Amino acid sequence: MKEQNSFYITTTLPYVNAPLHMGHALEFIRADVIARYKKLLGFDVYFNTGTDEHGLKIFEKAESLNLAPKEFVDKSFEDFKESIKIFGLDQSILHFVRTTDSKHIKAAQEFWKKCDKNGYIYKKNYQTKYCVGCESEKQDHELSEKGECPDHPDRKLEIIDEENYFFKYSEFTDKLKNFYAENKDFVIPDFRFNEIKAFVERGLHDFSISRLKEKMPWGIPVPGDEKHVMYVWFDALVNYISTLGWPFDPAQGKPEENLFEKYWVNGMPTQYCGKDNLRFQSAMWQAMLMAAGVSNSKQIIINGFITADGGVKMSKTLGNVVDPTEIVKEYGTDALRYFLLREVGSFEDSPFTMERFKDAYNSGLANGLGNLTSRIMTMAVNYDVKLSKEELDIKYFSEKKEDLENFNIHKYINWIWECMGRLDEFIQKNEPFKKIKIDEEGAKKDVHYLLHHLYKATLAIEPMLPETSKKIQELIRENKKPEKPLFLRKE
Repeated sequence: MKEQNSFYITTTLPYVNAPLHMGHALEFIRADVIARYKKLLGFDVYFNTGTDEHGLKIFEKAESLNLAPKEFVDKSFEDFKESIKIFGLDQSILHFVRTTDSKHIKAAQEFWKKCDKNGYIYKKNYQTKYCVGCESEKQDHELSEKGECPDHPDRKLEIIDEENYFFKYSEFTDKLKNFYAENKDFVIPDFRFNEIKAFVERGLHDFSISRLKEKMPWGIPVPGDEKHVMYVWFDALVNYISTLGWPFDPAQGKPEENLFEKYWVNGMPTQYCGKDNLRFQSAMWQAMLMAAGVSNSKQIIINGFITADGGVKMSKTLGNVVDPTEIVKEYGTDALRYFLLREVGSFEDSPFTMERFKDAYNSGLANGLGNLTSRIMTMAVNYDVKLSKEELDIKYFSEKKEDLENFNIHKYINWIWECMGRLDEFIQKNEPFKKIKIDEEGAKKDVHYLLHHLYKATLAIEPMLPETSKKIQELIRENKKPEKPLFLRKE
């Protein structure tokens, strides 16, 4: 039976060779917002994330630390699980997958076999330039004037000259064009969709999906050929379905245990990623799914980059990297979430500086939501104004669901702050704190109006600022004013 009430969302899988950065925070937090929103609407949500643990740069990193690759990735995965807690993700629906998990390895090999059986894999000799930082081949037109990868200019390109297995990507040019035509909102935003359509329109080229094990030993063995391991992307992309137990064997489980059917086939599979993942997620992965005879993703949501001041790329060399861990230590999880959701465009590149962050924190949270809550709750407590049981029984409220359905979180959260701004204006105009002395009934009516709309706004921000939303809801339900500021102003 088709499950209408399931929803699947996934982030990409970070490599475990480096700490999480602000771009990861953006992707994880935004995916969490959509996951929480769907959960509040009553969907059975499966939120997937995890770690990409194979490939040359993982192997080299382990070597540099004098560790066996498996020992290195085991420790790194535990560090990853611990480190993402700072983003405030909903642990009750979060699932972790590792590309070194035995079930993933079996799924990746089965996926390879299906593509091979369907005639989309072959072997040939070839030579190419390869960026280990990107873990991808590079054509001359993709390189800088110096012949370097623009994303990893400090890393010398590898020259691969060997016999490899190839994926017949070229056979999917028309298939993908037709798929895009039939699924007009497949990639969001539309300018990224236009970008990938133009890329496919130019014609696709077959790409290597294996490496010789003697040159790159850390990977999943190619089925039937122990001399080769899978190319890291061909392995890692399969995580989106291996996490669901694909391929499901009816002989080994009951139909209701078929998570793949429930969440992938019927769960509107939605993938969040950065713009550097556009081709991998919206073209390569979709072609691979077609080759294996597996249904495609429902939507791919593409984030822009977090940059430094002036749009300059963040890099350790330039000293302009901002560590999300330090932000959370100083300001709290919801402050980081607030900035990334309201001050960063939903789809465009946006700068992150500590000056911008502090200004946004003080104006939007300390002087904004925090101060507004304090003023309203102080009047509500002093004048004994409470919401009725019926008013408090509202579970989730939003008049702007279409913004979240379109993944325009930035527009949605701006609307909420506009609503709160109108509450501030209402206080300034009606001055219930003065009116109470001459018109008690009118003043209480004003405070009830403020309390009611503060509660609605608090419910609306629950997917974005879950910790803060919960605190304010408790204050309203218990008719208490905050014992300390929700957000301390930072000088």
